[in-house]
Amino acid sequence: MTRFDLERLRGRLAQQPGAAAAVHEDGLGAEPLTAAAVLVPIVLHDSGPTVLLTQRTAHLRDHAGQISFPGGRVEPGDPSVLDAALRETEEEIGLAPRHVEVVGYLPEYRTSTGFSVTPVVAFVTPPFALTPDPFEVAEVFEVPLAFLVDPANHQQHEVHWRGRLRKYYAMPYGDYFIWGATAGMIKSLCEHLAA
Repeated sequence: MTRFDLERLRGRLAQQPGAAAAVHEDGLGAEPLTAAAVLVPIVLHDSGPTVLLTQRTAHLRDHAGQISFPGGRVEPGDPSVLDAALRETEEEIGLAPRHVEVVGYLPEYRTSTGFSVTPVVAFVTPPFALTPDPFEVAEVFEVPLAFLVDPANHQQHEVHWRGRLRKYYAMPYGDYFIWGATAGMIKSLCEHLAA
């Protein structure tokens, strides 16, 4: 994965949120969805780009213990989904907006757990310091982008949930089980990189 590939990504992403058809997670019902936004931080290391992810703490009400992008609900005071993603990222992991170069948006991702998530893709250039919020974030880690875009590392699983068989993507990496909405958004990122 070269810097040239990443620069081409900029031209393949929507420049406004909601410009592309939404992705519907398997098992999505007809219930109202809560607006949320996440940052998809691609860290530009000299050795190759990585994607920064978090592991949520085990006591949280939503998605406890899961691997996720930094982000969360869009609050009434947020002027936009971009502002929500940047605010939540700074609150959760201490990544200041000055280190973040927003390059575009992935399609909105509608989850079976009741969220309509706007993924904001950004380049992050080291060095930067992180200060994770211990209430929300158990760990911050990075996965090589080359690993995530390799189809050999993409799995599809099935589980019975809410009375029906549900399919979801997973991308296990070492001790980390990246799955569900996070894996679905990574899959969307891969499709934009390959286009």
